[in-house]
Amino acid sequence: MKLWKWEHKNFPSVVHPIRTALAATLSLAVARLFGLPEAYWAAITTLVVMQSTLGATVLISIAATALGALAGALVASYFPGNVFVFAAAVFVLGLLCAAFRMERSAYRNAGVTFAIIVLIPRANAAWIIALHRFFEVSLGILLALALMAVWPERPPGSAKQNDA
Repeated sequence: MKLWKWEHKNFPSVVHPIRTALAATLSLAVARLFGLPEAYWAAITTLVVMQSTLGATVLISIAATALGALAGALVASYFPGNVFVFAAAVFVLGLLCAAFRMERSAYRNAGVTFAIIVLIPRANAAWIIALHRFFEVSLGILLALALMAVWPERPPGSAKQNDA
């Protein structure tokens, strides 16, 4: 078994966790600053986005989150606790993402947002929960992508090319 060594070529392995920790903490702080009730979703979303490639665009991720939030609000309002409606809605979300030619990452965003709204019991109305979830996740996506733009990750091997 080969262990990690502190060498110049391994520097990106240290930089990525620094960028990720900074982005997640910034998302949490901004969400708390705005008084979002479940600010941790901004940080969790940032953690997920920071581990992803930039293939999934910001608008698609936010649109998918909005789709999941809308579906979640409808199902939680009119069919609370109905397992068959839950299953049908998850299926329909997948079909809608495919119809709009969204990638699987969009279906993941929509499905997770939907499930969190529908499956976690809360005292507030489903529409309020859906709106909060949309803002929390969108904030996490936007802050992660902003940090990626300001502090881009160097691809492996780029240090070698710059040294030549």
